[in-house]
Amino acid sequence: MNQNKKLWQWSAYDIAGAVKNRGITCQEAVHSSIARMNEINPELNAVVIDLSEQAVDQAKKADHMLQSGDDLGLLHGVPITIKINVDVKGQPNSNGVKAMAGIIAPDDAPVVANLKKAGAIIIGMTNTPEFSMRIMTDNPLYGLTKNPWHKDFTCGGSSGGAASSIAAGIGHIAHGNDIGGSLRMPALCCGVPAIRPTFGRIPTYNPSQLDDRPLAAQLFSVQGPIAREVKDLRLGLAVMAKQDFHDPWWVPAPLEGPSLVEPIKVAVTRAPAGTSPQPAIAKAIDKAAQYLADAGYEVHEIDAPFSEELSELWKSLIFSEMRQLLGQPIEDYGSDAFHIFLDDCYKATQFLDKEGYMRSLIKRTRILREWLLFLEKYPLVLAPLTLKPSFKVDEDIQGGSKILELISALEPSFSINALGLPSAAVPIALHQGVPHGVQIIGQRFREDICLNAAETIEKQVGILSQQLWDKE
Repeated sequence: MNQNKKLWQWSAYDIAGAVKNRGITCQEAVHSSIARMNEINPELNAVVIDLSEQAVDQAKKADHMLQSGDDLGLLHGVPITIKINVDVKGQPNSNGVKAMAGIIAPDDAPVVANLKKAGAIIIGMTNTPEFSMRIMTDNPLYGLTKNPWHKDFTCGGSSGGAASSIAAGIGHIAHGNDIGGSLRMPALCCGVPAIRPTFGRIPTYNPSQLDDRPLAAQLFSVQGPIAREVKDLRLGLAVMAKQDFHDPWWVPAPLEGPSLVEPIKVAVTRAPAGTSPQPAIAKAIDKAAQYLADAGYEVHEIDAPFSEELSELWKSLIFSEMRQLLGQPIEDYGSDAFHIFLDDCYKATQFLDKEGYMRSLIKRTRILREWLLFLEKYPLVLAPLTLKPSFKVDEDIQGGSKILELISALEPSFSINALGLPSAAVPIALHQGVPHGVQIIGQRFREDICLNAAETIEKQVGILSQQLWDKE
């Protein structure tokens, strides 16, 4: 840790360690993060529900626990944020929709409860697009969240508020979720790492929900952490993954798997399914591959089984479910901008009837088997997350063929969601003043090896957030 840095610039790992060693108090950590939030958030609009008053009270209680000698959790006294589409007891869960602003959470979601049990202190809740479905974080209820690097480029979606806040120094771990890339894409837009855990790793449930989500949405969606450093992702994942039987899909898998035969083989897929990444993305893949090779990984130029069939599977299942089960609420409560976005997505979708839906789920099993067999030989896959390095604000509501271009650019991201595999996103460089990076996909429940590879890359790239702060 660097004692010359302000506390809000420290890692979650260092904050937690300093609290336990009595080097700092929980109140000092929380007040530093709140001060940073008050300084930077009015411009960013990343945190849209301010919980600083409650956070100060919690910090006082946390310091009392220190004095009492009580057992401490992994994140005792660490300031964090929670996305507004997950239940925090007593707070609204609007999912970015004005008409849902009155839905008050009767209890904490499992991921929130796990964070609180570990001693984390929530200082605020972060923004999301309407229905958490755009790649821009904007809605009529709270407005636009800006990218801290450049106001003309998106901070990503749907966990854009989480990524923007953590990159700017608000909190030390940000909670987010990911059904099509909503952890990894915003993280890379804002120059921070994220981990999309394996499906079943972190328990998912909202006590405020009236019903469960349809099957594909359940299979494709996960909760997870965004942070400024990979070591903080490990902490966040370890805490979030604690058991909760509200989620019947939760799996009691160990966080650290058995040792793999070294050198670990990495399949470098530069152009998934024959796509054409833009030059900046191709260069990022080259850099990441070299960093891994230099660290002793066995890098192979070989294509993982990405396919057009796989990306179509995600689109057809997700949008068929949305149209069938959310069609009326979206029609009634969606903004004009959201209708433009979704109508264009629908035009690019092959909708499924009952037989088509069942056959698509059968197809998913076959494709997942192909991937698992591939990952048995190559435990890691280095690939683009997106095919273009940056996205302009509101680029997804320009109409015409624009949405087709954007969906194509995002196919490497949502393809992995369709399979429920873990994937770490790690930034590599800047392009036009904003960050971009790569994803590292791994075997099921082997987030540990994904994070090891991400940390290897991070050691060469550095912590990009520091460059952002140095510009201030």
